[in-house]
Amino acid sequence: MGLPRWIADSGLCDWLYSLWPTGLRGGWMNRWLGDEGERLAARYLRRQGYRILARQYRTPLGEIDLVARDGARIVFVEVKTRRTAEAGLPHEAVDRAKQAQLTRLALAFLKRYRLLDQPARFDVISILWEGAASEPRIVHYPNAFEPPGHGQLFN
Repeated sequence: MGLPRWIADSGLCDWLYSLWPTGLRGGWMNRWLGDEGERLAARYLRRQGYRILARQYRTPLGEIDLVARDGARIVFVEVKTRRTAEAGLPHEAVDRAKQAQLTRLALAFLKRYRLLDQPARFDVISILWEGAASEPRIVHYPNAFEPPGHGQLFN
């Protein structure tokens, strides 16, 4: 998973991150952190008995981080990973606009794979990972929000 343990334990990632100018810390560092968060979330869900159907499901409309099956239910999972809680907890970034986008993406997924008759829900996994050598804090919010709009999905 990601970096070799000896690199993570050495503090090299934290040191490199501290050298990077604050205004330029996006880009590859955020993509790396997001990708590692999605891997952790997928592993966490598997341990909970979920079956991962898709990871980073991309369409022209956007991306769904994880699509899983929990029993007979299709679960669309948004994973938010942050290094600090300075700007708020990770799950707080899933606002109404993001919920509407996820709903459109989920509907496209269900239509494409002819799963419109399947029950579905939206989960959010919040990961706070304050250092490469520290253990990430994972919080799972099942059924985190109802799909906005009129009858696009059912719960």
